[in-house]
Formats: sequence, C-alpha cells, structure tokens
Amino acid sequence: MTQSFLRKHLSYVQQKAWLFSGTIASNLRYSNKNASDKELMHAANVAQAGEFINSLPDGLNSYVAQGGTNFSGGQKQRLSIARALVKKPELYIFDDSFSALDFKTDAALRKALANETKDAAVLIIAQRVSTIKNADCIVVLNEGEMAGIGTHEELIKNCPVYKEIYDSQTKEAQEA
Repeated sequence: MTQSFLRKHLSYVQQKAWLFSGTIASNLRYSNKNASDKELMHAANVAQAGEFINSLPDGLNSYVAQGGTNFSGGQKQRLSIARALVKKPELYIFDDSFSALDFKTDAALRKALANETKDAAVLIIAQRVSTIKNADCIVVLNEGEMAGIGTHEELIKNCPVYKEIYDSQTKEAQEA
C-alpha cells in the first residue's frame, strides 16, 4: 500500500489540533477542496463547531491564525474533527482528539459521530472511558503492554486495569 493511497483513504485527528493560516473554510476544505459550504457546515455541526462558527462575524470566512492560536483548544479540536469529516474517508483515526472537550460536548460529538461514521471504520485512542465505553472492541494498554481486550462490560468484569481506570474516573466525575 502506498503512502498516497493510505492518505487518500483515512482521516487522522491528533490530540494537539493544528490549524493552518487562512479561513475556517480553507481549513475544512484542506481534506476535500471541492466541498460546498453546506457540506462544511454539516461537518462543523457534527463536530459541535457550528454554533461557535455561526457566532463569528464572518462565519466560515473567519480568519484563522497559523496554528489556530486565535481559537481555544476545544475549538481547534472541533475544527480538526470537522476537517476529517469533510473528507469522508474509509477509516477515521481519532488520537485522543476529544481530550480538550468538556464532557457534555464530548458526549454530543460522539452521538453525532456514530451516524456520520457508520459506513467507515473508526479507531479511537482515548484516556477517558466515557469516550470509548460504547466501542465494539476496546484494547486496554498498560505500560505498553496489552492488559485486556473486549467490550466495556467484559472489561469491567475481567480486566482489573480497566476496572481501576473506570472506577477512578467515575469517582472523579461524582466528586466534580
């Protein structure tokens, strides 16, 4: 498989979101130069970015500084996710891409993504159990070694490492 073939068929969203100088529209079209404004806004809405884009005076034509320094971490992540969605690839890789999102936005995004990515493979790398809880298959890593594999329910019962992570995150959420 060539590198160009691979790049054509996947979208990768990294933890540290990166935007290019230009406009929001040019950033979203980076993955699909022929996307219409309607397609851009659809992807933005799925990525939970539509509301803040619409609140900007120039909307999709709003200026983006190099690296997206004029946006918050969560806004940059949502725009990066929207850019991946505009491409409509066969494989999405979200590498801890939801970490800068609050829990409410994370939940809304995951719900919207489920329908949007139903015809693609999705690989999510995450530290939050809530982000991957409904995955078909979860691989638990501990210090670089596989500690467990299965569904959330299976791992709660059979993987002490996963159960410990889940319990600590559930306790933190209850205390917050």
